[in-house]
Amino acid sequence: MSSVAPVADNKVASLFQPLELGSIRLQNRIVMAPLTRGRAGIERVPNDLMLEYYTQRVSAGLIITEAAQISEQAVGWIDTPGIHTLEQVKGWRKITDAVHKQGGKIFLQLWHTGRASHPDFLPNGATPVSASAVKQSGEAHVPTGKKPYVTPHPLDIKEIPLMVQQYVNATKRAQDAGFDGVEIHAANGYLIDQFLRDCTNKRTDAYGGSIENRARFMLEVTEAVVGVWSSDKVGIRLSPTNPFNDMSDRDPIAVFSYAAEALNQFNLAYLHVLEALPGHMLAKDIGESVAPYMRRAFKGIFMINGGYDALTGAAAINNSEADLVAYGVPFIANPDLPERFRRSANLNEADPSTFYSGGTKGYTDYPALTVNN
Repeated sequence: MSSVAPVADNKVASLFQPLELGSIRLQNRIVMAPLTRGRAGIERVPNDLMLEYYTQRVSAGLIITEAAQISEQAVGWIDTPGIHTLEQVKGWRKITDAVHKQGGKIFLQLWHTGRASHPDFLPNGATPVSASAVKQSGEAHVPTGKKPYVTPHPLDIKEIPLMVQQYVNATKRAQDAGFDGVEIHAANGYLIDQFLRDCTNKRTDAYGGSIENRARFMLEVTEAVVGVWSSDKVGIRLSPTNPFNDMSDRDPIAVFSYAAEALNQFNLAYLHVLEALPGHMLAKDIGESVAPYMRRAFKGIFMINGGYDALTGAAAINNSEADLVAYGVPFIANPDLPERFRRSANLNEADPSTFYSGGTKGYTDYPALTVNN
């Protein structure tokens, strides 16, 4: 890493204020967002290439890892890592030890893909699960190519506690792997989001219908995860308007304001909200933004994500719109992103063709600043 330089532009100084995240002290407000990269191989075990990738980016105030499957039944992407075997725990432990050796902080994102999976990923060709039997449009990228999504199996009410237990087991393994905490992935059209939003939740039992019922699974998972770790070691990610994975809701302001307020009971490390700015690839023209409502409802540390740069991120902190700003694509192409922000240096441009391509190209070969930059 380059030697620390003064902040070149006072307009971004707020990004470099330290922050206490429970018992964890972050050196800055710049978070590396969770980014699926598909470099774990068919064994889904974190490897030395991933270790290099994460340690290159250790200057982030907090690293949130790519999503890790909580069980064999949770898989839905090619070559993504898990947190459900001893070998995966050992692989992640090498990464957390290396990050900590360089003074970094790292949370693991807990992932169940739900209906956004395919039988080709699952043991014995099992049917993916979801809140309801609502098929996702489009095609899944499976090891042999592309195949249409299938109609998922709606979780029986008796199966839900078993699903919650998968999150608990994964959290315990994350502790064993040396992480500073975990982030519950409740966003982007994956399992918990499938319970939250009404396009995928057509249930008529205690987990469907009203907003309170649709949020029940999210709250049960959160309560269980907090129960096996301390609350300041647990964050959660929501995406009120993200259309990814064929998702929508008729009243996102009501749903996600309720979710944010209900999460206050757990005293979490943070609430991470993905709501893309206009022009971002995940932006959706919804009229009114939902994140400001969630910010008012949630009493703890609030993190935003979705197309921010140094100036817009710092402005959001200065205006009390957020406490932390997560950066995704900029961190892919700029392993030393905080230093580039500090120096007002030019950013490397990301190559989307290499986001999930495997190997070092577009993964660990983006250049850092030189001392003379």
